[in-house]
Amino acid sequence: MIPRYSRKAMTDIWEPQTRFKIWFEIEAHACDALAEIGVIPKESAKAIWEKAGNVTFDVARIDEIERVTKHDVIAFLTHLAEFIGPDSRFVHQGMTSSDVLDTCLSVQLTRAADLLIADVDALLAAIKKRALEHKHTPTIGRSHGIHAEPTTFGLKLALAYTEFSRARGRLVAARKEIAVCAISGAVGTFANIDPRVEEHVAEKLGLAVEPVSTQVIRATATPPFSRRSASSPPAWSGWPSKSAICSARKCWRRRSFSRPGRRALRPCRTSAIRC
Repeated sequence: MIPRYSRKAMTDIWEPQTRFKIWFEIEAHACDALAEIGVIPKESAKAIWEKAGNVTFDVARIDEIERVTKHDVIAFLTHLAEFIGPDSRFVHQGMTSSDVLDTCLSVQLTRAADLLIADVDALLAAIKKRALEHKHTPTIGRSHGIHAEPTTFGLKLALAYTEFSRARGRLVAARKEIAVCAISGAVGTFANIDPRVEEHVAEKLGLAVEPVSTQVIRATATPPFSRRSASSPPAWSGWPSKSAICSARKCWRRRSFSRPGRRALRPCRTSAIRC
């Protein structure tokens, strides 16, 4: 992310250190579940948390290892073993790299969505306050981009409130769709790991269980999130300026009147510009 255009709360979510912390939590919670069902010693699962739960991972060291292993998760696990010692042999047991990578991405997107939803809530509260304050403040209404009957500024703010409310609903729906966890092992068959591990990790991370994964979480999970979050700001399109109306009409008329036998240009009724 570009620091000058980003808030610290958001950039922190996508920092390498945060990503490795989440990777560790996924691995450690999986070890807890494996220990509970008797696959690994409970003492080892406890030691993993005690020895690496509060460490600061050396990003440069992980990068150094990756240059040798040519594998990001193996590089991380190698660095993690430097903290844990012999008990590290139980980490990642029965799992595949995508179990860690995709579940981590779900956690990051969920945290980012929570920030955005909180921002929209604050914006809605501010708009509601001003809408009530200007309930009887007169202003000119517009129809077809020109002056029309009087209205109130509070009504215009109420329009913005409803549009941002719908935008919030899209964000909440997108968050629900991406908040999934997959700990199903190679090619998603659970051949080497118990499904109860997935359920435990999902519960600890506040995620739902991915119904079916072919080693990776379905590719359709994240695009709706980016589309819906990107579609939130246009709520302000309900307040077009005069020039915006001209531009919109210009584009529409060029499409409508550019067929053979029709004029390509037509005078705009809202300005002296031919559009």
